[in-house]
Amino acid sequence: MFFELIGTIVAGVAAGLIVWALNRTLKGRLPTWLVPVAAGGAMFATTISSEYSWFGRTVGNMPEGMVVAQTVEESAFYRPWTYAKPFVSRFVAVDQATARSHPKQPDQRIVDLVFYGRWARTAKVPVLFDCADAKRADIVDGIAFGDDGAVINAAWRMLDGADPVLKAACQEV
Repeated sequence: MFFELIGTIVAGVAAGLIVWALNRTLKGRLPTWLVPVAAGGAMFATTISSEYSWFGRTVGNMPEGMVVAQTVEESAFYRPWTYAKPFVSRFVAVDQATARSHPKQPDQRIVDLVFYGRWARTAKVPVLFDCADAKRADIVDGIAFGDDGAVINAAWRMLDGADPVLKAACQEV
C-alpha cells in the first residue's frame, strides 16, 4: 500500500512537471491551471490502473500449484467507474500442490485455501473436502481422524456440486 501511494505521488509530480516544462517551452501559452489538473489526472489514472491490475499481478506472483477458484468483483459509489467495469477485490485460491488424502479415504482431501484481498492480509486455511458427497469441513480443534482415515467430530457443510472451490479442491493434479 505504501509503495502504491509513493507511485501515485510520483506519477502526479511527473505529469505536473511535464506540463510545466511544456508551458515553459511554449512561453506561457498554456493556462496556469493545467499543471495541477494534469498532476491530479495522472494520480487518478494511476490509482485506477493499480486497482484493476492488482488481480493479474497477484495471480502472476502465486507459486506453482495454486489455482484461482473463485473471485469477488466489487462496485462502489465512491468509485463510479466500477459500475462500468467492476474490479476483483478479493479471491480464493486452492493450493493443489499441498493437497493431502488418506489411502483408505481417497474421496476426502485436505487442501489449503488461500484468501487474498485487495487491502487485506492473506489468510491460509486448511479445509477438508469430501469430493464424493460434495461437502466440506473446517479443520478446527476437536476434529480427529481414525486409523482408517475416517473423520471424527467434523461439522460438515453441504455444498452445491458446481461449487468452484469444491471443483478446484477435488481436481486431480
